[in-house]
Amino acid sequence: MTKNNLVITDVMIYEENQKLDNGFIRINEGKIVEVGSMVHFKPNESDTVLAFSSEYSLLPGFIDLHIHGANGSDVMDNSVDALKRIAEFLPKEGTTSFLATTITQSDELIESALKQAAAFVEMEGHTPHADMIGIHLEGPFISTKRAGAQPIDYIKDPDIDLFLTWQNQSGHLIKLITMAPEQKNGLPFLEEVQKRGVVTSIGHSDATYAQVQEAINKGLTHVTHLYNGMRGLHHREPGVAGAALSHSELVAEMIVDGVHIHPSVVNSTFKAKGANEIILITDAMRAKGLGEGDYDLGGQQVSVVDGKALLEDGTLAGSILTMDEAVRNMMNYTGCSLRDITKMTAENPAKQLGIWDNVGSIAVGKKADLVLLDENHEVVLTICKGKIAYEGEKKHEHH
Repeated sequence: MTKNNLVITDVMIYEENQKLDNGFIRINEGKIVEVGSMVHFKPNESDTVLAFSSEYSLLPGFIDLHIHGANGSDVMDNSVDALKRIAEFLPKEGTTSFLATTITQSDELIESALKQAAAFVEMEGHTPHADMIGIHLEGPFISTKRAGAQPIDYIKDPDIDLFLTWQNQSGHLIKLITMAPEQKNGLPFLEEVQKRGVVTSIGHSDATYAQVQEAINKGLTHVTHLYNGMRGLHHREPGVAGAALSHSELVAEMIVDGVHIHPSVVNSTFKAKGANEIILITDAMRAKGLGEGDYDLGGQQVSVVDGKALLEDGTLAGSILTMDEAVRNMMNYTGCSLRDITKMTAENPAKQLGIWDNVGSIAVGKKADLVLLDENHEVVLTICKGKIAYEGEKKHEHH
């Protein structure tokens, strides 16, 4: 008979509400159908069993809400192939879902990127890959004062009509938009976007603390790469960073690569916000997975040296961070637990996007998006929609 169940056994399982020290998980047709303790495990003949070690931890697959590129490709390359290359690379780092993230560019280039994303979603992929669950529109509705690596020439005031046009062209894939609410039309724009079920995120913004509070009153819930590309924390004008720290309504993305934010600030932020209000992202660009050299980011030259991606003037231009590195760094800098990690890499992003019913935790009935980490928190196995999308060097026993 055909073996149509995939079963992973003898691992620690971080279920939605509890941890199993030695458990098994059974997957069928892309869904989790059973999770239990090994004492109750009964193999059946339609099972393909992968047995591991109880020192390994099975977590919900990582969801990266902010990624521009990887493996030589970029979301702005105007090609379905580029998206395919990114999606096929990401399971190596434990990522099973991602938002393809755009950059400030001409209207035409943004439009073509959105249309390619829509086309990619329609494609039937044969190779298991990370699921592109939507688009993160980063720019152009941001502040020239806090542009970072976003090309200043194309920055514009928030424009709801333009946004709606883009949303239609993308097949309603835009799920998250980074904007500066202090810009002209910022607050009405924010309200309109929220009404349509798109998450608004403050980022590349020079807003004051008071302006952020106004935006929260209009429905702001998210912060793009906290501390980077924003008015920083000053004890008399807390700015965007200070508002993010003191408002539990705001869930904050962080680039925990040891470059974008000093480890001690990561630790202080974790103490202030806690695991429920932080999301780990990579904000990676095309050099991720390739190593050092010169690359293009949204039409600008970026050099990757010593683990940093820099524009010619020395501005940080995204990262080459992977999600599993972010996890290891976060644990090193803060002493957080793997349970905290499941929140910051899966549960919080799924809840922010309103897809928690289907992904973001290990529970019966949910999509089988899983990552298995060894005792050093390196990726051993990644499962996307019930299929093995990445297998590391460490061997398991096949039954």
